[in-house]
Amino acid sequence: MWATAVGVARVRALETEREDALFRDPLAQAFAAAGGLWPSSPPPVDEAARRRRLAVSLSIVIRTKFLDDLLRQASASGVRQVVLLGAGMDSRAFRINWPDGTRLFEVDTAAPLDFKASVLRQERAVTRCERITVAVDLREDWPGALAAAGHDPAVPTAWIAEGLLIYLPEEAVELLLARISAQSAAGSRLGLTLGSRGVIERFGTEAPPGSAASMWVSEMPDDPVSWLARHGWETESHTLRERAAAYGRPISTPPQHDEGPGGLISAVRR
Repeated sequence: MWATAVGVARVRALETEREDALFRDPLAQAFAAAGGLWPSSPPPVDEAARRRRLAVSLSIVIRTKFLDDLLRQASASGVRQVVLLGAGMDSRAFRINWPDGTRLFEVDTAAPLDFKASVLRQERAVTRCERITVAVDLREDWPGALAAAGHDPAVPTAWIAEGLLIYLPEEAVELLLARISAQSAAGSRLGLTLGSRGVIERFGTEAPPGSAASMWVSEMPDDPVSWLARHGWETESHTLRERAAAYGRPISTPPQHDEGPGGLISAVRR
């Protein structure tokens, strides 16, 4: 599944080329090129596939901006530990101006971390914080591996699970959140992206086998604020449409259903 992270890098590279880019990711093009997705992959041949690609690309751009802002706010509040779960080709360690003393942990399996390391060496990339990679499967004892790498649960942490939970069955999502909560001191921050209600029916069922959307299995709960409150988090939920409009990228198509709570989540540990 980690190859989908290269596809995300391609979207970020295309955004970076825009004059009105919502963020700049100088390493994204290198990740996409190394994965064979640059300068472009073949355009979809049918209208449904084209719509699917545009929708997924927009969601990646908006969520990246949303989580960038969350991390900067966390840093401004004094948080100096960051954990990226399922880090993939994330380059925030290299492109965000982190305060002195920030430690950023990238948790993922060995294959994407090794691929990423080869690209970073080739690009001679320089981090803007202390970057620590933790090679472990999230189905295993990743909290133990994270602790062994130096994570301190006694001080606040900013956690990011971006584009991850939609690939996990419901029970795995619950376990992941319980583990995050157990490692989170008061004042910790949490940024999640959740599959909106109905997204699997709209995009996943028509997706070709092997594509990212074909592997989606989990949508957001009906009430994500209450769900996270049960785990001790004070939460704000935003829709993609709301954030896109706020960032100057309004979605022109009308909602296909009654939009409930949104899948862009920011939370603070009580």
